Amino acid sequence: MSTIVEIKKTLEGKMDQSIESFKNNLTRIRTGRANPALLDTVQVDYYGSQVPISQVANVALLDARTIGVTPWEKGMGAKIEKAIRESDLGLNPASMGELIRVPMPAMSEERRKEMTKLVRNEGENAKVAVRNLRRDGNEQVKKLVKDKLASEDDQKRAEADIQKVTDKHIASIDTLVSAKEQEILAV
Repeated sequence: MSTIVEIKKTLEGKMDQSIESFKNNLTRIRTGRANPALLDTVQVDYYGSQVPISQVANVALLDARTIGVTPWEKGMGAKIEKAIRESDLGLNPASMGELIRVPMPAMSEERRKEMTKLVRNEGENAKVAVRNLRRDGNEQVKKLVKDKLASEDDQKRAEADIQKVTDKHIASIDTLVSAKEQEILAV
């Protein structure tokens, strides 16, 4: 049986993980700027198994709107180029000798609006995850009170603390969402 302090500590850790996961999802949402993390999800055929690009090539920024991919083996260039082209990122890589240049296409106004909707949706999902954790934490505290391992005053204090932690995490999600929206809408 865990104590109220342990419940709160576990809860905060899980909420922090939700925020990290949300940040990770945000890096995959395309803005007008180039970001090497954009290619993290692209898998390349490497001797019969699918591996991330970062395991077969060096991925770096060439400039604000171009990602450079340098394969570590000579024969991989075409496979990497094909994998990027076939990914759902809408990118069109071009080989220049050993280097594969991946220019970021300019985003249309409509596409920017779609992306901001996607960001808001991801933000809502993250908030739902945090609120579910809050509910679970409150239920664990109620169970302690029911089992006579904590008083009702302890329960009220714990629920207030859990709410503060929840509010803090929701606020940081809102901050991340608005920062990402600004990044998308900046031309």
